[in-house]
Amino acid sequence: MDRIAEIERKTLETEVYIRLNLDGSGRANIEHPIGFMRHMMETFAKHGLFDIDIRARGDLHVDQHHLVEDTGIVLGQTFAKALADKKGIRRTGSCLYPMDETLVRVAADLSGRPFLCFEGELRGMPLVSALPDGRAASFQTDTIADFWQGFTDAAACALHIDILRGRSDHHKVEAVFKSAARALREACEPDPRAAEAIPSTKGSLLPPLYLA
Repeated sequence: MDRIAEIERKTLETEVYIRLNLDGSGRANIEHPIGFMRHMMETFAKHGLFDIDIRARGDLHVDQHHLVEDTGIVLGQTFAKALADKKGIRRTGSCLYPMDETLVRVAADLSGRPFLCFEGELRGMPLVSALPDGRAASFQTDTIADFWQGFTDAAACALHIDILRGRSDHHKVEAVFKSAARALREACEPDPRAAEAIPSTKGSLLPPLYLA
């Protein structure tokens, strides 16, 4: 059975469409006006072996928070939809990811209960790059926690993200996405020893307010 989902979310602030294949090859087709987010989602797809299509637009004249957070929300919704009742999955996964001077640990539990623990120092300074036409582009690093909060709430999962050490905010954030992708990949993987089982003594991993 294909584990594929697509969600489109439209508000007065943003429009985000995501199509997700949990059993992909790492292909990413990302149309996102924030260059750094485009890079992070391509990285997330590659390390999770997820196929992801994203089309996003939003009120960047305000700031980046709305669009970054809503991208996380819609990504979480596609995970929840693609996983359905979560029968036969491993449920939990973790990854300790080194990236040069940076070390990040992420642990995920597709428990049906949303919880985010984000521990790590980011300087809060925008990451600035140059566009091909010479204009400057920047990314607000303080939106990263908003992205993952939106994701965990929508996916109804527990996610523990610890930036253990590092110097470069770019490396820290990128290592978070790589580590999270690998932890979620492991959690979503089918468990051949329990193919027909829900991995919970409760018999359900759906969130309390789940509507079919």
